[in-house]
Amino acid sequence: MNSRLILTALLSLTLAAPARAVEPGSPMPACTLKSWGTETPVDLGRFKGQVLYVDFWASWCVPCVRSFSFMNALHRELREQGLQVLAINLDENPEDARAFLSRHPADFTVAVDAGGQCPESFGVLGMPSSFLVDRRGVVRHVHLGFRPGEAEELRKWVEDLLAEPGAKPAS
Repeated sequence: MNSRLILTALLSLTLAAPARAVEPGSPMPACTLKSWGTETPVDLGRFKGQVLYVDFWASWCVPCVRSFSFMNALHRELREQGLQVLAINLDENPEDARAFLSRHPADFTVAVDAGGQCPESFGVLGMPSSFLVDRRGVVRHVHLGFRPGEAEELRKWVEDLLAEPGAKPAS
């Protein structure tokens, strides 16, 4: 087979491949979302200087129910130390998200990205998908799903980032 033909075929497959998920050590992708219920823009860049727990979720996601109670607890217990929790809803139908939030209220910031730009930038592969971002805006941990027993590890990651030397909560 012609080497040029093989190279063209490989390049086509590479370009058609889905986006890779953001990996630890990558800068946080830039995204502008809309705040749930207010349509106020939410720019991820505004969280620089704080530890940010970004969670992508949808109403049909069964593990998201458990993750919401976990994120509420994290937010209540660690926000004064500089933690921000941001849950990004990806439902196509806002009524589905509204029904979920009425059953599982969020004490943290909820944003909407029905257009899908932000999950594409992060390379979201399933739900929930969580990205833990340090105060410099670097993704430090990526976690897919939310299974029983994982909360302790996730909490430890958050606490470790909050305790990093020289890191101070943003004012």
